Amino acid sequence: MSELSIKIGQLIRKKRTENRLTQESLALQCGIDRSYMGRIERGEVNITILKLYEIAKILKVDPKELLPS
Repeated sequence: MSELSIKIGQLIRKKRTENRLTQESLALQCGIDRSYMGRIERGEVNITILKLYEIAKILKVDPKELLPS
């Protein structure tokens, strides 16, 4: 796990909970498995830029809000 992946996952989880979405509902809207969404949030996988943009769109945030400063 890279430090960057962990921080991105934490930001995705934070925005998801702020939007009152479950991992399952976010994963379903993204077209991925819930367990994979969990791995993203834990920073266990490197997601593509396309997937980051897709998640941001569903969370109604600018993609840069999911990137650490």
